Amino acid sequence: MHEQIEINTEYITLGQFIKVLNILESGGMVKAFLADVGVLVNGELEQRRGRKLYANDVVKIEGTGSYIVAKKD
Repeated sequence: MHEQIEINTEYITLGQFIKVLNILESGGMVKAFLADVGVLVNGELEQRRGRKLYANDVVKIEGTGSYIVAKKD
């Protein structure tokens, strides 16, 4: 099951999304993590922190969990 993460905007960048989850402490750590490991966005490997995530996108982070982006009403 995916943990639902709500956003107030149309989209959120992958880097911002990871920071919202409080998995990594800084933007530099996020950049390095994505470059070294990457995450799965909708089943595809993604390493760009600027990737835009929209409602219903699924993000899987190895060793952490699976998250779904939800638009706050």
